[in-house]
Amino acid sequence: MILQPGTVAPDFALRNQFGESVALGDLRGVKPVTVVFFPLAFSRTCQGELCELRDHMGLFADAGTQLLGISVDSKYTLRAWAEEQHYDFPLLADFWPHGEVARAYGAFLEERGYADRATFVIDADGVIRASFATGPGEARSLDQYRAALGAI
Repeated sequence: MILQPGTVAPDFALRNQFGESVALGDLRGVKPVTVVFFPLAFSRTCQGELCELRDHMGLFADAGTQLLGISVDSKYTLRAWAEEQHYDFPLLADFWPHGEVARAYGAFLEERGYADRATFVIDADGVIRASFATGPGEARSLDQYRAALGAI
């Protein structure tokens, strides 16, 4: 079960697609964060979801939130995918220890070896204000994001 609203978001530091460290704690007190776990780069549903987010970045800008995508892929895979699809938001590699951050958020699917499609909207104080997930193969909708972003 994914972490619920009202829970303090577990801190993490992961490498982005350029190999730079991105730490949730560095954004505390600065701005809200939207963390989007997705199973695997280059997969059809994930690509459709992230392209939709890319095409609607105004939702996140209007809410003043930093969008972060996280998967178990390596930073090299994430960079190739980001370049191919023109993603201009950080994609973070929860590569090793494998899925550790997804596990901390209750979003890791042990039987599959990757993260579920789970989203967390975290306020500037580090508290989860909204969270939602969809089943395997089921894309998240923009309406779900709009509702979640309304919580901050």
